[in-house]
Amino acid sequence: MSGSATRTGIFIGAILGLTWVVFGFGAFVLVLVAMVIGGLVGRILDGKLDVSSLLDVFRGKRSSS
Repeated sequence: MSGSATRTGIFIGAILGLTWVVFGFGAFVLVLVAMVIGGLVGRILDGKLDVSSLLDVFRGKRSSS
């Protein structure tokens, strides 16, 4: 499984690097933000991210665990 994660990381790095080189830093940041949002949505849909806990983090609430 770690080989798959490594390949995915290399692929994402290549996309971000090419975006920066071809379109500049602003496009790089935009693509990065879009990838983070897409990853969060994917984890929510897969049930691997608890939305209520995520909202508590943004509200500044701490958990005991």
